[in-house]
Parts: sequence; structure tokens; C-alpha cells
Amino acid sequence: EGRPVYAFETRGKATVKNNTTVLEDALGEINIVPNPYYAISDYETSAIDNRVKLINLPENCQIKIYNMSGTLIREYSKADPLNYLDWDLSNQVGIPISSGVYIVHIDVPGVGEKILKWFGVMRPVDLNNF
Repeated sequence: EGRPVYAFETRGKATVKNNTTVLEDALGEINIVPNPYYAISDYETSAIDNRVKLINLPENCQIKIYNMSGTLIREYSKADPLNYLDWDLSNQVGIPISSGVYIVHIDVPGVGEKILKWFGVMRPVDLNNF
């Protein structure tokens, strides 16, 4: 009747498990967004919320964030099925970070590591404009 007919096949397509080559290639997809961060992102939910996302993360990994002098700012141990992690732009004790360049080190056990550079400009908190 003149209608297009399509066909597809899934034979030979399956999930690949325990293939370190594929996992090492996936390390290249890990990123932090937005980068650079200019005082606001679409991930923030309120005027006092500061947030960026680490995306394309594996299920299990260790994340360490350092400032340019090498001081450990924040550490995460991720062990959940989500492929992202929200960083609220604060240090281990909840104090907001300052503007600047930060190094994000992601270690995936048994696979490898990824190092990212992130630049952020923080805005001053203005509680009078709510």
C-alpha cells in the first residue's frame, strides 16, 4: 500500500561485561559541567544553591577535588548506580569554595583514573534579594 517497511536485527548485540578496554575508553567521557562555571548553572534550584555535576561516572569510583595549591577540598566515595554526582561547591565541612581553578581526580578501581580541570567564578550571597 505504499507504506515504508523497516527491519532491524539485534543478533550479536549484547552488554559487554568485564572488558577493561571498553571501560578505559569510557573514562574519556567523564566530565564536569558547566565548565567554566560563571556564578550560575541550570542545575541550581534556588538563589542560594550552587551546584555543578560530574557526569558519565561509573558505579564505583573515588572522587577528590583539590585547589591549585594541592589542598584537598572535597572527597566523595561513589557507590551507586547513578551516572552523575552533584557537587555543591563547598569543602568537606560545608564552607563555600572561592573562585578559581580546581583539579578533580576520579579514580576507578581496576580501570584507571581521570583528571579534570575546572574553573569557577563564585557569586557573593545576597540574602536581601529573595
